[in-house]
Amino acid sequence: MALNSARNWLIISIGVLFFVLSVSQGRKISPNSPIRAVNLGGWLVTEGWIKPSLFDAIPNKDFLDGTGLQFKSVTTKKYLSAELGGGSIIVANRTSASGWETFKLWRINETAFNFRVFHDQFVGLNVKGNGIDVVAESNITGTSEIFQIVRESDDSKRVRIKASNGYYLQAKTEELVTADYGGDSTAWGDDDPSIFVITFSGRLEGEFQVTNGYGQNKAPQVMREHWRTFIVEEDFEFISKNGLNAVRIPVGWWIAKDPVPPKPYVGGSLQILDKAFIWAKTYGLKIIIDLHAAPGSQNGYEHSASRDGSIEWGKTDANIHQTVAVIEFLTARYASSPSLYAVELINEPRSPSVTLETLKKYYKAGYYAVRRHSSTAYVVFSNRLGQIDSRELFPVANGLFRSVIDVHYYSLFSSIFDNMTVQQNIDFIHTNRTNELSYVTTSNGPLTFVGEWVAEWQVKGATKEDFLRFGEAQLEVYKRATFGWAYWTLKNVNNHWSLEWMIKNGYIKL
Repeated sequence: MALNSARNWLIISIGVLFFVLSVSQGRKISPNSPIRAVNLGGWLVTEGWIKPSLFDAIPNKDFLDGTGLQFKSVTTKKYLSAELGGGSIIVANRTSASGWETFKLWRINETAFNFRVFHDQFVGLNVKGNGIDVVAESNITGTSEIFQIVRESDDSKRVRIKASNGYYLQAKTEELVTADYGGDSTAWGDDDPSIFVITFSGRLEGEFQVTNGYGQNKAPQVMREHWRTFIVEEDFEFISKNGLNAVRIPVGWWIAKDPVPPKPYVGGSLQILDKAFIWAKTYGLKIIIDLHAAPGSQNGYEHSASRDGSIEWGKTDANIHQTVAVIEFLTARYASSPSLYAVELINEPRSPSVTLETLKKYYKAGYYAVRRHSSTAYVVFSNRLGQIDSRELFPVANGLFRSVIDVHYYSLFSSIFDNMTVQQNIDFIHTNRTNELSYVTTSNGPLTFVGEWVAEWQVKGATKEDFLRFGEAQLEVYKRATFGWAYWTLKNVNNHWSLEWMIKNGYIKL
């Protein structure tokens, strides 16, 4: 009789547990208290604008990977251009410069480069022809795609371009650019067809640029010193004492290959992340691991470690599998830590380059990679950048246990904010942001997370009181996010982007 009673009790208990878990699969489960977090941006994934000094000692630092260059011939008075944007010859016949006239650098070392054109081919010599015609036909780089940029000593904007055959490029005519100039390379007159005036058109300062810029001999020393000193244990103590309970830590995909990641990346960041988990446990903080830089770059920005602004992430199944493997590695490593609170599968994938179909496919695979190692960690799905429906991920997230939608709100990066007054900015938060957050926050949908926001704006001459009101308005609205919020970022040379500075100087009250 006792055995039967015990068996019945066990069956009933299992049935109740199964029912509870089944119901919870389609319903959000709120955390005990929404997180109040700060991003640790610029630490394990480089962003040059956060700490510009990190780039100061790079030799020839004007010419980093992804820098856009435009070349104007001093003789034709026209710009070099990749005919048809690529796949054809290089000409010197454009009166103005835009996409086809912009050549993106791939840095080999401080003096040697590849030039990538609009449709992603590389500039090189027509080796199948006469060996001197300059073309942009190859999708891969070889010896004939290597060039040197030689600057005039008295005017750094005047340059010559030396090809792999030892000769300089010259604009013989508007329609003919060749690598066969053998004249006096010490003269820099305006009648010299080998001379071009350069204009810079965009630059990137991310992880790829800083590591490849310093090179494999110097970069390890620079990066390890940065990781060691930029965020320290005392910062975690400061965070815990100032009304915050979590940190969102951006990481790059190469961390899963530590201690020997693919070049040009540097090993050692995994040990620093290990320390972050120790510090978080010491000071009672939760951690959101955020895959900020996915292999191939999911948005083309420096903060996703793009080499030249291209978006290559998600183009192949192999790339998605590689990314899922990173998520699995990180979750497996930290699943037993009481500080692991959430894993964000990718940060800010950009529409339309990253399609919704591709992203949904990855999010499903990434979710189950987390679940193989943790039944409790929240799984965060970042909405795409661009003109999208902020509920577009609901069909994926709604059926998944402990799923979260991440939205980022900045009163910047759009012309609508350019001429707003202090009060108009504050009203925009109370009205527009309230409506946007309410739309994505539903009673039976995924949790919502304002994963990035900042008390910075376009207003000129704002007072300390203005900033306090602006921050207060955002805190009032974003506290309604059912998962919580995270300020971007803890440290930054731009004061209002630094939560540490804002707190210490009384510009925000948490």
